Amino acid sequence: MVQGYQFIDINAKGEGIVVAAFDNQVAYCTQAGATVTARVVAALRDLLERGEPGQLFDALRNWPGAPLADALPLRLAGGIHALHLKGAEPALAAIYEDRAGVDDAAIVAAAILAHEAELLPWLDGPPQTNEAGRSSNFIAAMLWLASKGLPPRFQCLEIGSSAGINLMIDRYRYDLAGVQVGPEPGAMGFKPEWQGNPPPAQQIEIVSTKGCDVAPVDLTDPDQALRLKAYIWPEHTVRFERMAAAIAEAGKSPPDLVQMNAADFIEAELAKPQVAGTTRVLMHSIVWQYVPEDQQARVTQAMEAAGAMATPERPLAWIALEANRVLHLHELVVRYWPGGGEPVMLARAHPHGASIDWRA
Repeated sequence: MVQGYQFIDINAKGEGIVVAAFDNQVAYCTQAGATVTARVVAALRDLLERGEPGQLFDALRNWPGAPLADALPLRLAGGIHALHLKGAEPALAAIYEDRAGVDDAAIVAAAILAHEAELLPWLDGPPQTNEAGRSSNFIAAMLWLASKGLPPRFQCLEIGSSAGINLMIDRYRYDLAGVQVGPEPGAMGFKPEWQGNPPPAQQIEIVSTKGCDVAPVDLTDPDQALRLKAYIWPEHTVRFERMAAAIAEAGKSPPDLVQMNAADFIEAELAKPQVAGTTRVLMHSIVWQYVPEDQQARVTQAMEAAGAMATPERPLAWIALEANRVLHLHELVVRYWPGGGEPVMLARAHPHGASIDWRA
């Protein structure tokens, strides 16, 4: 549990819920050791509560959607971080260098006043929290699926791929409690802090990867890469190093990424022939909350219908690393067909891949 959280329906709407969303984000950032991001979000919360005027604050107060589900605080925090990253608002350095004794609300208010037109578009879409470290969870789940007798050759489909960093999953090296997977040394290496038994030691192969996003990010475009960096919490320096490695890797060979919504993409991909001896996998991480409910229903229906037709030679699996909104934890959950398709919680995991608590 995260101390300070208010237990509110994630789909709740209204001005009071907007402030609660900012309070919850402060609590989560503080719990995660992200003190700078907590300061920025707390400053925004304070400005909201005191009735700070302006078009941007009016947009926040009158938010038509569900601010918790929409991750509204992180949308704006990303925009403010972008101002700092490109040096557009030097006064923000006092916050991002975590200096004491400064008026955070005054600094943030001045930044918004000076750059309101630039910040408003940051409210138009959800945060792009593309993080390579999450791929460790996908690999662990594939090891587990292979141990259940599914073909260890995986055709991977990802929704909410953002820049497609996790679509380059086969280019990375993994050490999962001593179980080694991937090329040596790999474009990146991951060794998450591990609790519990190691995952099954299996030989697996990623045959192909393809993903979709409603607003895909081109890592080779400096402006788009900056936007992605802005969503990284500044305390997490290793994530900036990973982003630089991902940008370099995409420059060598870009991931297979198309602009489509999740439901259209999955329906289209599942309709294609599947090669015998491969396991087709839907995978996603920290994205389900951003998928509209009607699309969630379509994806689920398409997967279950395809699962009913799955065979041992052409099985189907669904790997999800998503938030448990009751416990405020992130869980790695797998379904597979043939095999019943019942959800199996394999692990509780850090949302950025720092740790995996294996429960399988």
